Amino acid sequence: MRSLFLLFSFVLLTTCSGNSVDNPNCRFLLEGEVNLPINLNLPEYSQLQFDLQSVYVRNVGNGGIIVINAVTSYLAWDASDPNHTPNGCVLKASGVNATCECSDKNTYSLINGQPLGHLLPNGDIEPDSGLLCSLKFYRVEQSGNNLLISN
Repeated sequence: MRSLFLLFSFVLLTTCSGNSVDNPNCRFLLEGEVNLPINLNLPEYSQLQFDLQSVYVRNVGNGGIIVINAVTSYLAWDASDPNHTPNGCVLKASGVNATCECSDKNTYSLINGQPLGHLLPNGDIEPDSGLLCSLKFYRVEQSGNNLLISN
């Protein structure tokens, strides 16, 4: 279990420190302040009690925030697609992935934030190396049954 945690931590640190922030094509999302408390005892967050389940919180960040129970920790990502200008389409979580509701169907990993490609009608994901930007990550601090999501 410890080796799984170390591997997960390494993957998270290396992917979240990628170059997408430095890429001029990845500057679509605003850097507004986020300070979101979540009480895991509330019914709207009950899905987060289960591994690999997520919830969408609207009216926070650029397009809302997706919070996922990633087994060993909680992760939070902006629900606005970082590979195009904000346009009202948000990411919809399904398992450990999230897909943009726009026609491009850009799909991302909710475990490391990396773009995976485009969702096809049959449910497969077609890889696309042209997706340069990773999801915008938010810090999650846990204290008992409370989470604080911030940037």
